[in-house]
Amino acid sequence: MTRPEPARIVCIGNRFVEADALGPRVFDRLSAQALPRGVAVIDGGTRGPDLLSECDGARRIVFVDALRGFGPPGEVVRLSEVDADLGPTDHGAGLPWLLRALPLAFDPAPDACVVGADGAPDDALCARVAAAALAAIRASGGAP
Repeated sequence: MTRPEPARIVCIGNRFVEADALGPRVFDRLSAQALPRGVAVIDGGTRGPDLLSECDGARRIVFVDALRGFGPPGEVVRLSEVDADLGPTDHGAGLPWLLRALPLAFDPAPDACVVGADGAPDDALCARVAAAALAAIRASGGAP
């Protein structure tokens, strides 16, 4: 099913594993606030390649995930889909596969990036990552 919102923030991770809980905790934060018109926030959990259907019809997608090895703990990182060689993560075929599949599955492919951080997903870090995800949507022209 195609979602009507042209911009999506897809939060990935396992809320029961502290080191992988950033995405779900950012989802909780974003889903509790008013989002800009045209933006949907999606709890991607651990669905991996099954998230491709959530990308159908999107112009802009920001994936939010725990990122290890891209910056010091607590630093929010934004990676373009080209920069996001997510080798250091433990996600296997999940997010790296999705980023490679987007241009093969959709014409035109949505503009995509990854926003995340390394470190304990406390309230302060989750707030900064949520703000960075919204800023990435706005910077692309994906939301007013």
